[in-house]
Amino acid sequence: MGLPLLTRNTRSVMPTKAGEKLLQTLAPRFEEMEQEIAALSAMRGKPAGTIRITAGEHPAITILQPALRRFLPDYPDIHVEVIVDYGLTDIVAEGYDAGVRLGEQVARDMVAVRIGPEMRVAVVGSPDYFVRYPRPQTPQDLTQQNCINFRLPTYGGLFPWEFEKAGRELNARVDGQLVFNNIAMRLDAALGSLGLAYIPEDQVLPFLTDGRLIRVLENWCELFPDYHLSTIPVGGTLPQRLHCW
Repeated sequence: MGLPLLTRNTRSVMPTKAGEKLLQTLAPRFEEMEQEIAALSAMRGKPAGTIRITAGEHPAITILQPALRRFLPDYPDIHVEVIVDYGLTDIVAEGYDAGVRLGEQVARDMVAVRIGPEMRVAVVGSPDYFVRYPRPQTPQDLTQQNCINFRLPTYGGLFPWEFEKAGRELNARVDGQLVFNNIAMRLDAALGSLGLAYIPEDQVLPFLTDGRLIRVLENWCELFPDYHLSTIPVGGTLPQRLHCW
């Protein structure tokens, strides 16, 4: 710099007038740098970042939302983005950290953790609907019913109603006046006496209790595989940012 900043003798080192002026100017900056470095170091042991998850409507509402209410207050530096999508999205290609799938839908090269109980579906209709139509006794009887269909992009068409009894599996292709791609509208249509609906059991239990819906074919509705949170393996385990989840 062309200026003496320090004076030295055998006992001590002292700043010159120019050195003292420079020290007064730079010292606050060094303190700020030390504070920022300390803050970054503190983040090493604290989860932070964004988690992107793709899930169907039912697990997003019944599993992810309750989990987020418990999870987010304890991890303020984590942000979660949930995209509701009925298609079996390619997690890697679309930039997701994880996807929620039924156990039977988890690919072999994925790491998965069970996040929900086994579930059942229910076939339901309103009392007014059954004034006009007889109650079906077997899945084959659904061909004579006005069924509310469900379209899934994964299947490229209408979702078949899946049944099982005593180890016998049966997929019923049903017909009716209405097709929807979400639970809420199918449930509302069933409540409005517009047809029979095939809906996750937990979504219709309050309406079965108060008599607004009637369940049929219950003995054909077996337990389904539970939901899993699946992701690409890292060293055979879930990625680090998902461990706290």
